[in-house]
Amino acid sequence: MSTLKNSVRLTGFLGSKPAIKKFGDNKSLARVSIAVNERYKTHKGEWLTDTQWHHLVFWGKHAAFAEKTLDKGSEISIEGKLINRSFQDKEGKTRYVTEIVVNEIQALNVNRNVQAS
Repeated sequence: MSTLKNSVRLTGFLGSKPAIKKFGDNKSLARVSIAVNERYKTHKGEWLTDTQWHHLVFWGKHAAFAEKTLDKGSEISIEGKLINRSFQDKEGKTRYVTEIVVNEIQALNVNRNVQAS
């Protein structure tokens, strides 16, 4: 039960190609946003779609997978944990961000033009 304390599972579509940062000693980081759509019926019987955007962070082997395999529009399922962080923007204002650090990823419809390694 301890693994359920901070666990998020999402399935959705990537809004862009992952942004990759490389660090020394073969370390890498990938960032991308995922759109999660929820369809529901209104009291008038109309179907609507509510889209929520979430920021994903991939480290190490997951970042390498994201760089090689994922592209804008890729449908993926992820499992990860929520983190909150703050940073100073260029104007010196403190900004707050909630992100999901991905522990597991499954590509559901990968770009067929990408060569598997």
